[in-house]
Amino acid sequence: MRRKIYMAAGANTISMGTGRKEFNPKKERPGLEYYINEAGKGVLAQITDPEAIDETVIGNFMSGRFNKQAHLGGFAATIHPALQYKPSHSVEGACASGGLALMAGIRSVLAETAEAVLAIGVEVQNTVKAIYGADILAGAGWFQKRKQGHAYFFPGQFSDRAGVYYERYGYDYSRAGMRQWFVNAMENARLDPTAQEYHNNTADLAALYDSMKPNGKSFVDHLNVLDCSKVSDGASGIIIASEEGLRRLGISKADAVEVAAFAQLTRNITEDPADPASLTTIGRTAALALSRAGITTGQLGTIETHDCFSIAGLLAVEALGFVKAGEGAAFVAEGRTSRNGDIPMNTTGGLIGWGHPTGGTGVHQVVTIWQQLTGKAGAAQLNIPEQKPYGMTINMGGDDVTVVSLVLKQV
Repeated sequence: MRRKIYMAAGANTISMGTGRKEFNPKKERPGLEYYINEAGKGVLAQITDPEAIDETVIGNFMSGRFNKQAHLGGFAATIHPALQYKPSHSVEGACASGGLALMAGIRSVLAETAEAVLAIGVEVQNTVKAIYGADILAGAGWFQKRKQGHAYFFPGQFSDRAGVYYERYGYDYSRAGMRQWFVNAMENARLDPTAQEYHNNTADLAALYDSMKPNGKSFVDHLNVLDCSKVSDGASGIIIASEEGLRRLGISKADAVEVAAFAQLTRNITEDPADPASLTTIGRTAALALSRAGITTGQLGTIETHDCFSIAGLLAVEALGFVKAGEGAAFVAEGRTSRNGDIPMNTTGGLIGWGHPTGGTGVHQVVTIWQQLTGKAGAAQLNIPEQKPYGMTINMGGDDVTVVSLVLKQV
């Protein structure tokens, strides 16, 4: 890149929804303004001068339908008066909206139209019942297919992917990998106080998973509800800055990570995946990001990948090239993606454990990598080996349609 770009001062709200003790669907809950403010103020608490922020970008997917509120850029100034009369806008790319907000901020700093950008990702989606929310979320796919799709559209899409995987590689074999992905997610979420499953105290997670067989009569054919990410309200924020931006904000390089590379690719939304048992766009995007960074997966200390469903976790392991097609289930079942494994993934729970406020997920992933690489992850902290100073995020929008991948490096 033509200049060095850094990320720092990450902050998350609680990922709110079923699983949190505080969540009560019968009581009025905070809205978009609350979450944007909480994430934004969490970032500003870590800098010395809010005036040094030149621009704000907000990633969001469907606030126009979940909350009947658009024009989210106008909420930046509610975070702090210093953001009044400065550039602010929102971006959308389904569940990759947060990742696209980060991309927009990186490009502004690269273009030298800003030295410091505040990026926020947010979604508040517990405003409707799950079945109605599924209809809203179906907008992440080609809505023409909604007429033929499952009532729970995206669970149906990834259920179909799982069905092909079962048929090709074996049901029990596949479910063993998906079970371990779920167990990892819950165990990691218990280490992060902001995670939606932080309060999960189930003694035998594997037995719970096995007790809930996929049932197409009550949900979808090939997944149970534990295979699915959460319906979540939440937001995350982080600063994107040049070296000069860090100086103006009063942030030490030791408290930042460097953006080693980024990539964003999009496939034709009107076409079905060429192979349901493969996440092609994730594979291509991650490979491009790694190539631009000049590294291999062997130099990654940790990865945050988009596990909207457990099958997506297995397929991502294969798409990243850790194993061949069909070997992802064994790789996960053997514990190789656990926090003590070869390549720790989703160390605060991922979408299944931490939660999935759709427009916020891409930013939350980067906040987690920033925490891990700077030693700020608290109880979830990994021991990052010196020879693996990099972290990667993979943020997917729709059914492997829009993908953003970032490679971050310890400074």
